[in-house]
Amino acid sequence: MLDLFSIFSKGGIVLWCFQSTSDIFSPSVNALIRSVILQERSGNNSFNHNALTLQYKLDNEFELVFVVAYQRILQLSYVDKFLNDVHLEFRDKYKNELRGGRHIIDFDFKTAFDKILRECESWAKSQAKIPKQMRTFEDSLKSKKTVASMIERKGEEKSKKSVKIVENKALTNGKVEESPEMEDDVIAANRAKLANKLAKKGQKEVKKSPGAKSPKAERVKQPRVWALGGDTRDLRSLDFSDDKDADRGDLDISPDTHLVGQMAGAIRDLEVESDESSSEDDEPSAPQQKKSLGVFSIFKGLVGSKALTEEAMRPALDKLRDHLIAKNVAADIANKLCDSVAAKLEGKVLGTFDSVAKTVKATLTESLMLLLSPKRRVDILRDAMHAKEQGRPYVVVFCGVNGVGKSTNLAKICFWLVENGLSVLVAACDTFRAGAVEQLRTHVRRLNALHPGAVRLYEKGYGKDAAGIAAEAVRAAADARADVVLVDTAGRMQDNEPLMRALAKLIKVNAPDLVLFVGEALVGNEAVDQLVKFNQALADHSSSADPHVVDGIVLTKFDTIDDKVGAAVSMTYITGQPIVFVGTGQTYTDLKALNANAVVHALMK
Repeated sequence: MLDLFSIFSKGGIVLWCFQSTSDIFSPSVNALIRSVILQERSGNNSFNHNALTLQYKLDNEFELVFVVAYQRILQLSYVDKFLNDVHLEFRDKYKNELRGGRHIIDFDFKTAFDKILRECESWAKSQAKIPKQMRTFEDSLKSKKTVASMIERKGEEKSKKSVKIVENKALTNGKVEESPEMEDDVIAANRAKLANKLAKKGQKEVKKSPGAKSPKAERVKQPRVWALGGDTRDLRSLDFSDDKDADRGDLDISPDTHLVGQMAGAIRDLEVESDESSSEDDEPSAPQQKKSLGVFSIFKGLVGSKALTEEAMRPALDKLRDHLIAKNVAADIANKLCDSVAAKLEGKVLGTFDSVAKTVKATLTESLMLLLSPKRRVDILRDAMHAKEQGRPYVVVFCGVNGVGKSTNLAKICFWLVENGLSVLVAACDTFRAGAVEQLRTHVRRLNALHPGAVRLYEKGYGKDAAGIAAEAVRAAADARADVVLVDTAGRMQDNEPLMRALAKLIKVNAPDLVLFVGEALVGNEAVDQLVKFNQALADHSSSADPHVVDGIVLTKFDTIDDKVGAAVSMTYITGQPIVFVGTGQTYTDLKALNANAVVHALMK
C-alpha cells in the first residue's frame, strides 16, 4: 500500500529508505522539501504532488524528517499512527548514535519497520469495524460557554474578547453553577438595554409633530440639466472619447516636472523604523516594569531545559494566533502559521535560560521572513531589456477584482519604466467599465507631458473582445518598436465564471511574460478567496497542459493600513508568489518594493 518511506536528516543525509516499486520518487520528495519544509509551511503534515500524497513528521531534537508516500486515490487511516510509531521506535533504537551525531552508519531497521506496518494495518482494520461514538455534550465546546461569556460590557473594546471566563466555576453533575455575581451582571445588562430602548423611543416621539412635512413630499427627484458655459448640451457633446477631442485646449495638462528623475533605477524598498532600543532582551527600567512587553510578555517566566511539547506551547500559540488575526492575517493562514511553529519547535530542547516567549517569537519571525522572501527572481527591468534584445516587446497583464487600483498602479509602473529609458504601449482592454479608456488616456497625456512621446495608448473603445484588443496591441507594439506592453483588464469578482473564462482566454491567446494580480492591503480573509479562485480559474479555463497562472502580486493602498500588514502574509502564503510592487499613495512616485523586514517588523510589534 505504501510506495515510499524515508528517514533523512535536515542536512540532506538519507538514513534509511523503503520503496515498494521501482518508480523514482525523488521529484516528489524534493518538492516537499522545497515547497513545505524550507518555506516554513509544515503546519499541515500532508502534501500532494502529482498523483502522490506525502505525509511527514519532524523530529526537531535530532533534526530528522520522516516521510511516507502513497497514491492519492487511497485513503489510509493508519498513516498518522504509523508515522508516530516509527518515529518513536527509530528514536529509541538509535538514540545514542543520533545524540552523538553519527549519521553515517548502517541503520538495520527493516525488521522493526515491517512489524510496525503490520500492526498499524491490523489496527486500522479493527477500527473500521467499530461503530463511531457520538460526542457527548460535556465534551463539546458549547458546554464550556457561560452566561458571562456572552455579555458585552460597556467600555470594553470590541476588537478584543469582551468575555472573561470565570475560572472558579463549581461543577455539579456536569453543569455549571452560576455565581450570584454573574446573575447580577445579567440583570444590570438587561436593565441598561431596556433604559436605552425607552430613551430612543421617547426621542422619536418628541421629534414628530402634526405640522411636519412628510419626507416623501420633500424627496422629489429633479431632472438633471447638463450645462457647460451657460449652454444646455446633450450627452453626446460630453463624450470625450473621440480623437478630435483629444487636442482640446481646456484639456491641456501642466506637467509636474519635479517628478522627473525620481524613479530612475530599481524600485526603492519600504522604510522601516528602528526598534533596537526597545528590544525584549534588555531588562526594562523601573518605570517600565509595569508596562507590557508585547504579545509574548505573559510567557516570560516559562523557562527550562526540557523538550518542548505542544501542550506547553499551546497558550503561547493561541495568543500568537489572535495577534496575527488582529494584524489582518486571514484566520486560516494564522492557524497554519501557528501549526508550523508548533511542528518546528515540538521536541526541541531549550537551554536553561531560554524562555518560551523568545523561542516562539524568534521562530515566528524566521518563518515570516522566509515566507515573504521571494522564491524566484522577478526583475522586470532586466527581463524587459532581454526581450528588447530579442526584438520583441515585454508583455505584462494586470488582473484583479473591482476597484483595487489596477489602472492607477499600471500608470505608476509605466512611469517607472519610462524613467528607466523604456518605451511603453498601454493596451486599454477594460472594455466594460465606463470611463476606463478615458482614465488611461488621461494618464498617458500626463506621462507624455513628463516624457514626450514615451507612452502610447492602444484602444478600440468599449464592448469589444479584450483578448483580441490585447493581441492587436502586442502586434502594434512590435511594429512600433515599443519595449513594454502593459495590458489593463476589467475588474472582475473571483466567482464570476464568464469573466474569469475571458481572462483565461486573454492570457492563453497572448502568452504574456508576466501576470500580476492587483490586490488591496485592506482585505483579510477575502484575499485568500480571491487569489485561490483566480489561480484556480486561470488553470481550469486554460486548454494548455501547463496553464499560466499568477506570477506576482501588486499590493495597493498600503499607506492606509498602518501596522495591519497581514494581507501581504496571506497572499504570499496562498500562492507562494512574490509581492513585486507596493502602492503607497496617489502620485506616480508612490511605488515601492516590498521589504520583508518592514512587514515582519510591523506584524510583530
